[in-house]
Amino acid sequence: MPETETAAAQRPERQQVDSRALTHQLRRLARQPEAPWLHADIARRMAERLPVIKLQPQTVLQWSAFLGASTEDLRQAYPQATQLLVEPLPALQERSRALHKRGLWGALRRQAEPPVWLPQEAGEGAAQLLWANMYLHLSPDPEALLRLWHRALAVDGFVMFSCLGPDSLRELRPLYAALGWGLPGPEWIDMHDVGDMLVGAGFADPVMDQERITLTWGEPAKLLADLRALGGNISPTRFAGLRSRAWRARLLRELERLRGPDGRLRLSLELVYGHAFKPQPRLKVASETRVSLDQMRSMVRSTAKD
Repeated sequence: MPETETAAAQRPERQQVDSRALTHQLRRLARQPEAPWLHADIARRMAERLPVIKLQPQTVLQWSAFLGASTEDLRQAYPQATQLLVEPLPALQERSRALHKRGLWGALRRQAEPPVWLPQEAGEGAAQLLWANMYLHLSPDPEALLRLWHRALAVDGFVMFSCLGPDSLRELRPLYAALGWGLPGPEWIDMHDVGDMLVGAGFADPVMDQERITLTWGEPAKLLADLRALGGNISPTRFAGLRSRAWRARLLRELERLRGPDGRLRLSLELVYGHAFKPQPRLKVASETRVSLDQMRSMVRSTAKD
């Protein structure tokens, strides 16, 4: 059936992410010595939520493992589990392999088998836990990504993820708007819409939560350096070319508006956490039943005899 106007209006909007800019930023982050500074902290916060899940997964699949910075937390939580890793780009897979080969895996060798890298089209039912730290907000098509996660999970397995919410970097938006610079970041999806997307992808019992944190800096240059370490502006409305030194100098001056009563520059982040289960598949019930003429005659004869 065609979609009604009401259903279309209620469907969550797809977040606006520039795919080319995203690929560029991911390649740049793959060259860094470690994952973004915020991601390891978020991984620990996610891991603290694992005890509420009674299922003990035998196989754990990390989505975007290097940038997720979660391997050690997951090893501690599930020391005997097989670790499967998915990286969104070849450059990130090379970086992730080098990280494990250099030392991280060596320190954990006695606990379980070495990790296995999988393509993004991971085998159906590959894991009991799919873990994705700080990745969903990067996807140009989060609904398709959630369907991919659903496919990769075994029945009764669960997904656990974190991402940025729409109030992240909200202090920069009026500043950029006043200067005619477009958006400082994408229009990320609301927590409740992410929950609806989980259900639409086939998950059950989604639990969504959010946390707001405030970051502070003493100097604008340090603020910019830390934001660059997290990635970059992947909004389609960003300036497409390279910015000049004069533009950067003006931005540093304008960032002084972000100073709070304590004299420090302040930016907010909205962190969204979610988990949901993959239920047993439901039996499909046909919308109509077709009966041949011979079958109908047989049913009529049977009724007449009764």
